[in-house]
Amino acid sequence: MPAGAPPHKPIANDPGAQRRLDMCRLLLEGVDGVCVSALELERDGPSYTVDTLRAIHESHPQAELTFIVGADIAGTLPAWHEPAELLQLAELAVAARPGSDRDGLLEALAPIGDPARVCFLDAPLIDASSSLVRERVAESAPIERLVGAAVADYIAEHGLYGPHAQTVSQ
Repeated sequence: MPAGAPPHKPIANDPGAQRRLDMCRLLLEGVDGVCVSALELERDGPSYTVDTLRAIHESHPQAELTFIVGADIAGTLPAWHEPAELLQLAELAVAARPGSDRDGLLEALAPIGDPARVCFLDAPLIDASSSLVRERVAESAPIERLVGAAVADYIAEHGLYGPHAQTVSQ
């Protein structure tokens, strides 16, 4: 699900909602059991994760939701909009990031919810982020291993994230 209008940080060199949605669809094309949602793009105003989770619960009341986030972002959750409600609506699955500390993260999250609602994904560390993709595009460095060939081709075709890229207003 591409972000709508994140209230906590603007999207650098934002190519616009439709292009971000297109890239998500290209990335997941042919992947079974996963789909792309435009839910946040269809709402006006800031995109609070808690509101997105509420909307999913309204349309799928029996669904058990898991919110997957990197450890770097998980540590900021206490400052998010209605963080305790967020952990009531979904379990939190945390992907390790270089230098992340599980105990420290659990301690940071303790004031907003039950630590039993937090799990850690045991997967290899992959040095990939949207910032890294934008940096590599600006340097004309390859990005296929970060985003896949279809998305890399789309970024090149539309001139996204490079030094002369235009930011699209939301």
